[in-house]
Amino acid sequence: GFHPEAEESSSLLETAVSVLQSSYLDSTSQDGFQYSQAILVENDVFLSELKAFAQAKEAAGYSQEELEETFAFLLFDNEEEAKEVCQTGLRVNSSSISMLGDPAKGVYISKYADCLHPRPWYHGKSGYIVIFKLIKGKVKVVSENYTTSYTCPSPGYDCHVAVSRNNTPSKTSHCQAFEQSQYYVYEVSDGSTAERPRQICPYIII
Repeated sequence: GFHPEAEESSSLLETAVSVLQSSYLDSTSQDGFQYSQAILVENDVFLSELKAFAQAKEAAGYSQEELEETFAFLLFDNEEEAKEVCQTGLRVNSSSISMLGDPAKGVYISKYADCLHPRPWYHGKSGYIVIFKLIKGKVKVVSENYTTSYTCPSPGYDCHVAVSRNNTPSKTSHCQAFEQSQYYVYEVSDGSTAERPRQICPYIII
């Protein structure tokens, strides 16, 4: 189970690893990754905003399923970048991807813990993964848009996902798998886009 109050780093690492392992796209990833250290991110502002987002959406009639907390992942090459995101939050204009929505109006985050980069992970490479808590809210399936007229956030929704294709992972290139497993998350109120969507909260660096 999952115990936020457990502060021992070993149990935090176990928690983090179980989150990661339950979020693999490819079953062979179970043996492919080693995780050495977990840091709990304690940011009361982000946690209270995540809660406030959930309460606001619940008041707006969202279902329990739409309000459920799930996990999402970002990969960083160095610890400084990972820590910075945990301090400042995940902000718009942070992504080089644009096929699910305008990167200036939302953020991109990975659904799978083993599919965090357009290129496959090579042996001996290391990096820092930030695990985020995510409330997806109302999710809209959009077709990928590779033009420069970006898809805008959809009114009444909180998140875009790509049209799912029933390809077996072996037939899908890593880059495609990466792109198809992104969440595009945004928060629009009164016609303006939040610079940092409240429904994403940094949780653990590993």
